[in-house]
Amino acid sequence: MIRTATVSTLATLALLAGCSTTTNIPVVTPASIAPLAYHPQAFCDGLVGQRISPVDIGLPSGYATIDSASLLAATEMRVLERGPTPAATIVPAMPQRCKVLGHIAPVDPQAPVINFQVNLPVRWNHASVQYGGGGFNGVLISGEALVPAARFDQLSPLAQGFVTYGTDSGHQNKPGEPPQAFAMNDEALVNFAHASYKKVRDVAVAIMRQAYGVGPRKLYFVGSSEGGREGLTMAQRYPRDFHGILSRVPVIHWTGLQHAGLRDGLALTKGGWMNPAQVKLVHDAVLAACDAADGAADAVVSDPVGCRTRFDVNKLRCTGAQADSCLTEPQIRAVQTLHTPLDMGMELANGLRRYPGRGPSGEGTPSSGPTGGWQSWWTGSAAPAFPPVQANGIAWFYGGGAIQYFYARNPQLDLRTYRAADHAARIRQVSELMDSTNPDLSAFRAHGGKLILLENLGDYAQSPYAGIEYHASVVQRMGRAAVDSFFKLYTAPGVDHVGTGAPGNADLFPALVAWVDQGRAPAGLTLVEQDARPPFAVKRSRPLCEWPQVPRYRAGDINAAGSFACAP
Repeated sequence: MIRTATVSTLATLALLAGCSTTTNIPVVTPASIAPLAYHPQAFCDGLVGQRISPVDIGLPSGYATIDSASLLAATEMRVLERGPTPAATIVPAMPQRCKVLGHIAPVDPQAPVINFQVNLPVRWNHASVQYGGGGFNGVLISGEALVPAARFDQLSPLAQGFVTYGTDSGHQNKPGEPPQAFAMNDEALVNFAHASYKKVRDVAVAIMRQAYGVGPRKLYFVGSSEGGREGLTMAQRYPRDFHGILSRVPVIHWTGLQHAGLRDGLALTKGGWMNPAQVKLVHDAVLAACDAADGAADAVVSDPVGCRTRFDVNKLRCTGAQADSCLTEPQIRAVQTLHTPLDMGMELANGLRRYPGRGPSGEGTPSSGPTGGWQSWWTGSAAPAFPPVQANGIAWFYGGGAIQYFYARNPQLDLRTYRAADHAARIRQVSELMDSTNPDLSAFRAHGGKLILLENLGDYAQSPYAGIEYHASVVQRMGRAAVDSFFKLYTAPGVDHVGTGAPGNADLFPALVAWVDQGRAPAGLTLVEQDARPPFAVKRSRPLCEWPQVPRYRAGDINAAGSFACAP
């Protein structure tokens, strides 16, 4: 609890009630009142400057300090003109709430602080949602957005009465500095790997107890990409801290991903880079070979695994002068490299040695900001530079920087000279920190935890097969019946990393809450593709299938989920 706040806050409440704290009135304890509900303005104002002791934080830490607290009025939903993704243009409706901003001091004085935001609705439903971050973090997550993969017309958790909160993971991005630079500090790296999310979770619980007199009955974690990794990290490292976790497109095989980003980027050098017309050439060839295999020619490859045997990139090889209508030998090799698993040449955390390949499908998903297929994540608008620049594919920019700052710890490293074998000890050390691949979820299951994992099969920011292989490893470790009782794996064909390209949104968070609260396992869920403007009309839908099932067309409207069935 917030140890320095209790007396002053209760005294304030007593005075507001017209009482003196020295008269013979019943003692009011935090367990018997909800100060925020009775006196929201006074309570919210009184939080400023309060501190949470390190003894209330489950890992070595400095004090947590509340820097500001503002009581905010309820607001209506609004839609921005533009944003990095369609979902990011939607600013959900907000209830009356106390917005709390603060920081947790580090143990190492040279390490950055951990910033956090906690949103306390005046009308609370006795549950909370922690939001994960993205990329290399360094930006404060507000906890005010829609959850990953949510339908655009779904209320945010905060609007439903959940306390929500997030963090910057313990470092702050700086202009002109690579986003990976923080990893040179050991404590900042551990915070990014796992510690900051645990620390902020504990601080948020302490603040909830102060605000409402009791702690949350149920705690949820939601995250996508890096945030998805964070969710699985919580299930693996802190299995008793959360009751439900929603993880979309998680970068769980982190070390393999960064090295694959390096390998796949290097494949684009020396003539391997492809321009937008050539990317479209590959995309169209994949659709020609695989689109109708599910019975519907709808520009969505439902079965990309089967497509691997049907699509042959060699058929696009140039036979004469280079042109946009064919691929040169270096370009053919680049595509083959992307599709091929990466053998790390050493054993990483939890016995993994390889990172799965990516594709086919989704190569030409339109690029807009950090979305889309190859042009966003792999090829970029220019061939890989040394050092990486923003015009390159994001996987090269991220992976190259991770190699320099996480593994080689040499910001001046020429990526063309890097050899993993020369850094084997450091690679294993970082893998133990960053890779969320532990298949033993028995403690999370024993605690009653429920886990939903969604992989988008048109994803090139990471390989969706990393999550699929992780689920298989959990089944191998714990058995199918045990895993089915608490862990669901779904896939969205043709959908890219941030949810565009095909139907990619579903009522996953409501399904998770029902599973946790009522024991009702998810079933009959539907993926939708919606307009990003009210009334958020559904343009097309598909059944959300548990892997390894995929949608197969039966009959009827090609844009309706009811016209498809999940089948092997």
